[in-house]
Amino acid sequence: METPGLIVHGEAAPFSTALRSLVNNPLYSDVRFVVGQERQEVFAHRCLLACRCNFFQRLLGSEPGPGVPSPVVLSTVPAEAFLAVLEFLYTNSAKLHRHSVLEVLTAAVEYGLEELRELCLQFVMKVLDVELVCEALQIAVSFGLGPLQERCVAFIEAHSQETLRTRGFLELSAPALLLLLRSDKLCVDEAELVLAARSWARVGAVSGS
Repeated sequence: METPGLIVHGEAAPFSTALRSLVNNPLYSDVRFVVGQERQEVFAHRCLLACRCNFFQRLLGSEPGPGVPSPVVLSTVPAEAFLAVLEFLYTNSAKLHRHSVLEVLTAAVEYGLEELRELCLQFVMKVLDVELVCEALQIAVSFGLGPLQERCVAFIEAHSQETLRTRGFLELSAPALLLLLRSDKLCVDEAELVLAARSWARVGAVSGS
């Protein structure tokens, strides 16, 4: 009787390092992306993307035809965020930064990468501050991220005056602003809240004109 096989594991670090070296590496690459408003070219490997992410499996579709394939244009995701997504797909890890984590979070949600989304949410909640909170709230409202939404509202309730003076507050959507105005725990008097709402309305009128 044949004895059952045994799965053995090599060291994870060299494996991860080898795969990380393929991120945005034209070597053996068979798909090119043009990403962000800066239209940066990024190289990738379609088999790896397709097996790791249903979004890319659908996007890349069938095998490329003969000749040099046309680049896949993804203009809404900044290059830095896209490279972080690729790093996660290749190595199951990614280096997150405060200044770009919300863009990585947005991409993770749009691409259906639930594990990366949760990692980004955990990171955002750790680094949340006055300058970041309104943008985080906007993303939470847009994508229905309940825990992040609750965390942002609680933060703004505790730091109301500082938050109402930020550019991020003036750029909130109407649903996100309404969510804040419904709170009875904002640490700001009614007059200041009215002034802030008026400033928000003026900025919206200018940007919409």
